[in-house]
Amino acid sequence: MLYYLFTYLKTHFDLPGAGVFQYITFRATMAILLSLVISLFAGKRILLFLQRKQIGETVRQLGLSGENQKAGTPTMGGLIILSSIIIPTLLFARLENVYIILMLICTLWLGFIGFLDDYIKVFKKNKEGLAGKFKILGQVGLGLIVGCTLYFNDQVVIMREIIGKPRVAQYEKVVGDTTAIKEGKRQRFVEVKTPITTIPFVKSHEFNYARLISWIGKNAEQYTFIVYILIVVFIITAVSNGANITDGLDGLATGVSAIIGACLGIFAYVSGNINFASYLNIMYIPNLGELSIFIGTFVGACIGFLWYNAYPAQVFMGDTGSLALGGIIASLAFIVRKELLIPIFCGIFLVENISVLIQVAYFKYTKRKYGEGRRIFKMAPLHHHYQKLGYHESKIVVRFWIVAIFCAVFSIATLKLR
Repeated sequence: MLYYLFTYLKTHFDLPGAGVFQYITFRATMAILLSLVISLFAGKRILLFLQRKQIGETVRQLGLSGENQKAGTPTMGGLIILSSIIIPTLLFARLENVYIILMLICTLWLGFIGFLDDYIKVFKKNKEGLAGKFKILGQVGLGLIVGCTLYFNDQVVIMREIIGKPRVAQYEKVVGDTTAIKEGKRQRFVEVKTPITTIPFVKSHEFNYARLISWIGKNAEQYTFIVYILIVVFIITAVSNGANITDGLDGLATGVSAIIGACLGIFAYVSGNINFASYLNIMYIPNLGELSIFIGTFVGACIGFLWYNAYPAQVFMGDTGSLALGGIIASLAFIVRKELLIPIFCGIFLVENISVLIQVAYFKYTKRKYGEGRRIFKMAPLHHHYQKLGYHESKIVVRFWIVAIFCAVFSIATLKLR
């Protein structure tokens, strides 16, 4: 909103300094600072409100030392994260940008589903919360929105440099022709509409989803949207649940999400800059610059929330925050065309998810075979296994952060490791 206000003031009144809002770097910096201010100061008011209304965590029956001491700790702290993301984005981003619109929908959508879950747990005294099928239905619904937008919206394109007559690869459709400055020289580009992603560790590293159904025949590409949207739905659901499962220790999901967000911010920056994209030999995605404002607020909100969520936590984010964090991360990965790197930079979420699946599957298998269920881990998800082994909560969290940093750095290194 401020972008439009100061553009108006600059155009009609030539207000000194108003032109600075034309620069994405300035608006991104201001958005990050405001995100931190909201999470730190407005977050305190939200925390006091939650305490006053006794919106607290119930006693956890986990059999872990110190867990019962957390009874009564305010939950629904995800409201702090959501407000710290949404308000600065609305103020500093260009709201006609398709990626900004999509990420705001994603934040509000999963935030609302998580809020319903927390509301049922706290106010209806139902520890099960929102039924699992409704959570999945909400995640699938968001996946359909994200998948359809990225596949069908004409603003979602990549750019190909051309020399002479435009020629593009199979399954690619030219939707625009433009020029841009690259390395100080004016070059000609075409805007291409294509469901393409990046394959890590491969030099010719682009993969078109249409190839997955190429066996159908020459008209296979017209059905590509079905495959693409199904993949989007699956990954958004998986990552959202992974973040939700990881939110079991003070500061764990928040810190890991901030690290992943910073990684995605770097991907968005280099993919949205024509010179960096050319140097790294990666696809150039126009209109991606505005997304740095949203990603900045996302990282700022997570870091600011850690002020209250670090051990010992004064507030828990609840499903209001954790479901939204995972959905945001997965959606950003698809926008920057790095979804195949999710198993690496979301390695913590992946391992936490897998630990639960293994534990449940092995328990059911042994119960059916031996008449009694057995476990591989002392407790799932994995962070509780280490608690059972006697590790202090803060040590587990910091070590998981270190692993998350390693995964993020390794993911960024794949830009050149090909």
